[in-house]
Amino acid sequence: MNESKTLKLYGMPWQVFFLFSAIVVAAVYMGKLPAGMIGAFPIMIIIGVILGEFGDRVPILNSYLGGGAIVTIFGTAALVYFNVLPEKTITIIDSFFDAGGFLNFYIAALITGSILGMNRKLLVKAAVRYLPAIIGGVVCALGFVWIAGTLSGYGGLKAMLYIGIPIMGGGMGAGAVPLSQIFGDSMQVESGGILSVMIPAVALGNALSVVAGGLLSRLGKVRPSISGDGQLMVLSGNDKEAMEITEEVQTKRDNINLDKLAVGLIIACSFYALGMIIGRFIPSIHGYAWMIMSVAVVKILGILPEDFEVCCYQWYQFVMKNLTGVLLVGIGVSYTNLGQIIAAFTPTYLLLCFVVVLGAIIGSGLIGRLVGFYPVESSITAGLCMSNMGGTGDVAVLSAANRMELMPFAQISSRIGGAFMLLLASFILNIL
Repeated sequence: MNESKTLKLYGMPWQVFFLFSAIVVAAVYMGKLPAGMIGAFPIMIIIGVILGEFGDRVPILNSYLGGGAIVTIFGTAALVYFNVLPEKTITIIDSFFDAGGFLNFYIAALITGSILGMNRKLLVKAAVRYLPAIIGGVVCALGFVWIAGTLSGYGGLKAMLYIGIPIMGGGMGAGAVPLSQIFGDSMQVESGGILSVMIPAVALGNALSVVAGGLLSRLGKVRPSISGDGQLMVLSGNDKEAMEITEEVQTKRDNINLDKLAVGLIIACSFYALGMIIGRFIPSIHGYAWMIMSVAVVKILGILPEDFEVCCYQWYQFVMKNLTGVLLVGIGVSYTNLGQIIAAFTPTYLLLCFVVVLGAIIGSGLIGRLVGFYPVESSITAGLCMSNMGGTGDVAVLSAANRMELMPFAQISSRIGGAFMLLLASFILNIL
């Protein structure tokens, strides 16, 4: 077979890929897949590559619904739900992804590399305009669900408290769980019962947000005037020239070096550790948020030499290119409960979750436009990354929208925006 016409999967001809895949799959169903990363990596890569390739090639899925990212997440969740994957394999993947810290490892690389890879002036300009876009999305989301809840007979206040706020609250661990405790303390009821009501909303809101990310990406292609194709801020001609990456820096970035990848790895992990250290002393703000602020301060002040910034950028590119499929499989196994989503699939409940996500898109897009952002990118980061399921949802949404470079802003939405929602929920409950 002519090699130029051979389908390649994960950098190798498909025949070779499937040969190695057969070995791994045999180990899975013989119960011989080893624990830890040596067992988790190969099966997650295989599932991610096959489902991702399928999603990227199927019409409609690849054009409107996020393509490979959507298929990988929900396809993997289906493998778990229908017991296709053995329980032992699910445990290996879940332990590696969650308890083993792979999610943190991945996000640390993306945050460090994407921020240090940005133009300093662009970072400053975008940061000060971002909070109004988040607030615009929150106001519209809660307003829309109040109206829809009232008109549907579900109850406006009930829809806002038990559907709108949890969806916009920053995911499960940093959102629904503390929200249920806040609600329980305020209402003097068992927080566990409240959490069981919130979980389907968070899961369904996350699923709708991921699909919406793919749709917004498609909208940006149809109407290029409202999309920056991955760039958040609308720039004038002079600004564009001042904020472009120089040819010298781009040449350094393109010159991939193994030593540079190693440097990028240790710097990314060190910044993550720094965020956790600061969070230890100021726990009211999530460690991820402190990490973002630490990297941003270093970038703005020019503390890190340019060569080190290039190292972090190269490491970020390596992780994003080679390990995103692995991450999406982990999200499908550990964070996407298909049973919960199916159980919540009543017409009224689906409608209410939909209007929350729609409100987040419209509010953040409109306010984003007013403060100088492209509506598509503003809706994705300040809107959908508020209505998704925290850090894992950010990756899924940005992957579906093909805008991974916006991860720093997505994390601001999930972490600082999530903290804002906890404060807002406390305020609303105190005045009721």
